[in-house]
Amino acid sequence: MSDWNQTIIDEFRANGGTVTTAGFGRALVLLHHIGAKTGEARVSPVAAIRVDDDTWLVAASKAGADTNPAWFHNLLAHPDTSIETPDDGAVDVHVEQLVGTARDEAWARFKARSSGFASYEAKTTRVIPVLELRRR
Repeated sequence: MSDWNQTIIDEFRANGGTVTTAGFGRALVLLHHIGAKTGEARVSPVAAIRVDDDTWLVAASKAGADTNPAWFHNLLAHPDTSIETPDDGAVDVHVEQLVGTARDEAWARFKARSSGFASYEAKTTRVIPVLELRRR
């Protein structure tokens, strides 16, 4: 997976945020995070929905796995981080996990964007977390 992620990261950076691999287009951000246990700096490409000029949503779907992705735990441990975006370049953000109705409404946006998210939901019994990334 890390080689595939690195390929996506390299394509994102080489093409100003456009990733043709797997048809991602300009729908990704590069999420910077610090390992909760290791303290190591990491970067993960993730699908994002831009809500407004200062807010993005990301879903910890992990393709429907029964566990959350490592980056989710890392962001909860270190919520002040940065992202690389197709339109704004590097942006410092604060991460907050959405709960209740706010989470449900945000998750519905992901499912409306791509049927893949609905299939992820069908594959797992966990509630897939949604995080709001707000510009600092």
